[in-house]
Amino acid sequence: MADLFDPAPGAPAAPAHDTAPRPLADRLRPRALAEVIGQPQVLGPDAPLTTMLASGALSSLIFWGPPGVGKTTIARLLASETDLHFVQISAIFTGVQDLKKVFEAAKMRRANGQGTLLFVDEIHRFNKAQQDGFLPHMEDGTILLVGATTENPSFELNAALLSRSQVLVLERLSLADLELLAQRAEKELGRKLPLDGPAREALLEMADGDGRALLNLVEQVAAWKTDAKLDKTALTTRLMKRAAKYDKSGDEHYNLISALHKSVRGSDPDAALYWFTRMLEGGEDPRYLARRITRMAVEDIGLADPQAQTQCLHAWETYERLGSPEGELALAQAVIYLALAPKSNAGYAAYKAARAAARKTGSEPPPKIILNAPTGLMKEQGYGAGYAYDHDAEDAFSGQNYFPDGMKRGVYYLPVERGFERDLKKRVEWFAKLRAKRQDG
Repeated sequence: MADLFDPAPGAPAAPAHDTAPRPLADRLRPRALAEVIGQPQVLGPDAPLTTMLASGALSSLIFWGPPGVGKTTIARLLASETDLHFVQISAIFTGVQDLKKVFEAAKMRRANGQGTLLFVDEIHRFNKAQQDGFLPHMEDGTILLVGATTENPSFELNAALLSRSQVLVLERLSLADLELLAQRAEKELGRKLPLDGPAREALLEMADGDGRALLNLVEQVAAWKTDAKLDKTALTTRLMKRAAKYDKSGDEHYNLISALHKSVRGSDPDAALYWFTRMLEGGEDPRYLARRITRMAVEDIGLADPQAQTQCLHAWETYERLGSPEGELALAQAVIYLALAPKSNAGYAAYKAARAAARKTGSEPPPKIILNAPTGLMKEQGYGAGYAYDHDAEDAFSGQNYFPDGMKRGVYYLPVERGFERDLKKRVEWFAKLRAKRQDG
């Protein structure tokens, strides 16, 4: 996105006599929403913000998206286009007393006929009480709140705050968006970047969808003294690749493990390996991955391939013995095995169905026929009376009832026609026929 990138709140202004050029990000800041690069789902012809501005009914907003995609700039431009006074604070640096001063100043402005657009960066870092503190000022029109967060608002923001706001999702910038931004930067600098085609593409990829990061990289490259165009090797030698965005406790963590899990479930070993290594590159603990892939073996493969769980446990043990990075290969092999294994969630579904039945009938005792009778009183009560020892029955199967008396027999495990569960399905059906035969007899 075009440079939307403001200095940190409270940062001192540059002295009037400072002749140093302003940062490229500051020089390229859009002066109107129409100049913003990217985000058509928010700023397109029939998009939410465009519709609100056209109708003159701008509501409080929550911008949810990764860093460097324009949250601050769009908020600033909204204030400009609606004649609201723009105030920016950060939840990281703002305390209760600071908020009170902000609200008091907004009330004074309102009394003088001017509204306030309050932009709160990292709004998810405010606690519940602080978030609740915004509500009365939003409701009486003292402020129009625009919050920015990189975390999922559903988990991080109060329901009351969300109900009074519209959540707009801002997306990481595409390579096409970043190329347009790079061209604007070159126009501002008055010269082309000294890069050939593959090197230029590599530069855009290094930004990883972050417009601010791209402009910082462009400034570095533009400062190099070179007459010849640099190739990709020369670029990557001179410029360190930006670390991929990955927060081991935030949305990216859950998004990537979900992508890995679904790739395994979808029997795509290449995609599964990609997400597995993305997490490793982001600094994820391999032990966490070992635990999660073992869970996948139980949940999504189950008895269709009983060896899948064993493969995961062996890979986990191998990692513990070898450590990183050698042990990570064992985990990668387990990921491949899981992706290519026959899939069945029949065991998982049976477990959940049985748990639901157990909660519903949790006080029902076992039938007396299968209870032991160690005392005379218990024998008198009929404990164990009529119990059939299965090993003495034909086919070692008595067909007697093991559910509580009076409870309808549950059918929870429904094996599939894949892998080892084909054999289990035959056994389930065989026992069902024997049971029906014994009960009829």
